[in-house]
Amino acid sequence: MKKVLFVCSAGMSTSLLVQKTLDAAKARGVELDIQAMSEAEAKNHYDSCNAILIGPQVRFLSSSINKAVAGKNIKVDVINTISYGRMDGNAVLDQILTMI
Repeated sequence: MKKVLFVCSAGMSTSLLVQKTLDAAKARGVELDIQAMSEAEAKNHYDSCNAILIGPQVRFLSSSINKAVAGKNIKVDVINTISYGRMDGNAVLDQILTMI
């Protein structure tokens, strides 16, 4: 099972998107474990995931997160702004599957 970490400013704004993405994964038969966390909390969980998706409102964290996971097999990307705004779990799932 692949583990994905969604990072946002407080860990709350992505909670709905986590559920919609998990629902899309279940419908497609894809096994994922997705957690949403604030940037401060997420730092302690980088090593336990396969991919990190950053909320578009905190895209400025991309550089520091990429540095923190450099040399590790952890993919990092910013959640597509349109997918995020629409809370489109299917589109975010596609983004995850492309990453991993």
